Amino acid sequence: MTFMNTLRPWMNAHSVTTSYLLLFLVLGMTACATYGKSLRMEEEWGVRVLQIRLSAEGYMLDIRYRVVDAEKTAPLFDRKTKPYLIDQATGAKFLVPEPPKVGALRTTRPPTTDRNYFIIFANPGKYIKKGNRVTVVIGDFRAENLIVE
Repeated sequence: MTFMNTLRPWMNAHSVTTSYLLLFLVLGMTACATYGKSLRMEEEWGVRVLQIRLSAEGYMLDIRYRVVDAEKTAPLFDRKTKPYLIDQATGAKFLVPEPPKVGALRTTRPPTTDRNYFIIFANPGKYIKKGNRVTVVIGDFRAENLIVE
């Protein structure tokens, strides 16, 4: 007898309650997994991703992150390291624009602990939409499964 067969009589009698219970269980497990990855990122790289959202009417992606340990985060600010973003569904790569007069749309000065920073990625043709899952890569650093707001 399987676990679900054992629960089936109880589930039929309490279907609404069971549905909510299963929903909260799944959401809770997802939140714990996301929190665990975020905590590992902070411990290893000294950075906490705050959000990634569409900007400039969808033609740019704006990622905001907080430096929690400037020493660990320093490699992410190296000018020679070129960040890129990957759309997880298709594998398409998106780069940081580098206008001639302004330079790369990201901070490359040495980081300061407890400050927020940004990186702007190009999104030509509004390819990435709200709700897409993306990965941000900067050298060896990878922030995976970020959901675009």
